[in-house]
Amino acid sequence: MLLKEAEKVIFENAKLSITAEERQRIEESYNFLSDFSKDKIIYGINTGFGPMAQYRIPDEDLLDLQYNIIRSHSTGAGEPFGDVYVKAAMLSRYRTFARGKSGVHIDALQLLVDFINHGICPFIPQHGSVGSSGDLVQLAHLALCLIGEGKVFYKGQLRPSAEVMRELNLQPLKPHLREGLALTNGTAMMTGVGIVNLHYAKKLLHYAIVGSLMVNEIVASYDDFFAPELNDLKGHEGQTYVAHKMCELAQSSHALLKREIEMYHPHKEQIFKHKVQPFYSLRCVPQVLGPVYDTLAFSEKILEEEFNAVDDNPIVDSETKNVYHGGNFHGDYVSFEMDKMKIAVTKMTMLLERQFNYLCHDKINEILPPFLNLGKLGLNYGVQAMQFTATSTTAECQTLSNPMYVHSIPNNNDNQDVVSMGTNSAILAKRVIDNAYQVFSIYFIGLAQAVDCLKVKDNLSETSRRIYDEIRAMVPLFIKDTPKYEEEAAVIDYLKNKKIDL
Repeated sequence: MLLKEAEKVIFENAKLSITAEERQRIEESYNFLSDFSKDKIIYGINTGFGPMAQYRIPDEDLLDLQYNIIRSHSTGAGEPFGDVYVKAAMLSRYRTFARGKSGVHIDALQLLVDFINHGICPFIPQHGSVGSSGDLVQLAHLALCLIGEGKVFYKGQLRPSAEVMRELNLQPLKPHLREGLALTNGTAMMTGVGIVNLHYAKKLLHYAIVGSLMVNEIVASYDDFFAPELNDLKGHEGQTYVAHKMCELAQSSHALLKREIEMYHPHKEQIFKHKVQPFYSLRCVPQVLGPVYDTLAFSEKILEEEFNAVDDNPIVDSETKNVYHGGNFHGDYVSFEMDKMKIAVTKMTMLLERQFNYLCHDKINEILPPFLNLGKLGLNYGVQAMQFTATSTTAECQTLSNPMYVHSIPNNNDNQDVVSMGTNSAILAKRVIDNAYQVFSIYFIGLAQAVDCLKVKDNLSETSRRIYDEIRAMVPLFIKDTPKYEEEAAVIDYLKNKKIDL
């Protein structure tokens, strides 16, 4: 399944159904394991878990073993994940089981599909995973709800899972062979959060490109900084993409200057009033956002691979008639990408915060009032305090961008002696992305205010003008000082939920 298809389920509530091929694979894997495991020692079926694997479990306790891993590992703490992240995690678990290499009963797959299609989202705390042996704690909370013992968010209310399942005529899952272990043992949580992070990060990149064009339009920059003839010479795919995208968007602009018209002829001036070259935050956009594009493109590749992977342990292979023990639950791939993603998002946030500073700083831009203040200087304050919020939030992003990938701490009696911290990495990336939307909302309010300060809205490109109009519909031009936190929140919602072609 491509991530674009997954996003339709996660964000657009497209319905999911088990295909005939998936059903056949699941049943073949389950039937093989049921027969194969009768006279053999197989981890997690008739042994304990983790360092307790050295203990054989008697036949009469095998069902309790599967319940016990779910109940004992439901120990998460902190705020719960939002519905969209949980839905993505359930979809990721579905994809693993659908590969037919986990030995689970079809009931487990069907109940996951039912939860997704009905919009039932288990209560899953954010803290608890070290990201190896998978997301044991978070996925245990998911499994707890599937067996009818946890709590779920349903239609905006937190309710007992069993109660909601009765209401919808769904039967709690009863483990057969290894459903308890299979549900908890994998990278589904970090992968689900990663997919949602990627979706929102790609939107941020789009807005960073549009906003960067818009600020250059406002200050009437020369347009050759994004010329394909210049940027293609660097040879980087991301830089080429950003430059070509800006060139495409600028086709309808009447605000940018042509250097060959303005500068490439005899001049008598000794000091030029208009900047011959703008500051780096305006001029080096393709060079700054290009690596962001490349990073997100590679993250998409890795997340799509992980989403479609068989990521639990052991692996049940009915084709080779064997059960393989290994470490496909290890989350290093996702952890590394989430660290890189949050760095990329932080750099975007830094770029736009500097562009915002350029608009606020009258002594630098030399064409706008201080803090885009259209009122009485000293009496009114424009966006002065909004800049405090943008700057402090950007600073938090910078601190949060320190890597989690290298923070392995041995645990589990040193059985888990090198771990990924993948879910922590994904959560921190989520925090950075949420912060970025806060900074971006302030930035776009500032852009709209700057357009009105200079009365240049009719010169903007079609895309910039559309963004300006949509921002102004939420945040009218302001002269007097008024609280802005609710308007900032409205712009955040607009940026996150506006449909754009990525």
